[in-house]
Amino acid sequence: MRKLTYYIACSLDGFIGDPGGDGSAMIRFVDEEFLAFLKAEFPETVPTQGRRALGMDDLPNRRFDTVIQGRGSYDLALKEGITSPYAHLREYVASTTLTESPDPNVEIIADDLVGKVRELKAEEGEFGIYLCGGSKVAGELLDEIDELVIKTYPLVYGSGMPMFAAGFALSEFTLESARTFGNGALVSTYSRKR
Repeated sequence: MRKLTYYIACSLDGFIGDPGGDGSAMIRFVDEEFLAFLKAEFPETVPTQGRRALGMDDLPNRRFDTVIQGRGSYDLALKEGITSPYAHLREYVASTTLTESPDPNVEIIADDLVGKVRELKAEEGEFGIYLCGGSKVAGELLDEIDELVIKTYPLVYGSGMPMFAAGFALSEFTLESARTFGNGALVSTYSRKR
């Protein structure tokens, strides 16, 4: 069975963006050391245009072959005129408001998101599924998330968009690894405790 991994950037106080969902303040922590880490461990999580700009276009996928994102995350690319932000992956967008996909590489999941994720997880394959965000989709899929990879940046937002927009429920995960960076960033990997 393939894993669903919520790979997300957040502030020290657990926000993935400001109240409007903008997380661009965290980008400044992607310095040379952090970029080397991304290239070695998670190259497929860099959007296609970023991969091209950084000379990473030829790097093979290391962990994922599929990406799922919410409408808000997808809209960030659409605002830039990009209809397939992860063209190097199979792309799914969870949305009840998009009636059709603006790109043949992007499939819209309009209903039964959990069922679709279970179907994707049941596929054979060596690569997993990258949950790109956002908060609402992560909250809806919380019970399906097998792994958390949290890139924590040394910022405090005070308020904003939480990692999970969900009702109260305890979900336990086990710390698998933690890596610190010279700029104060921390990448922690957790596996769901079942």
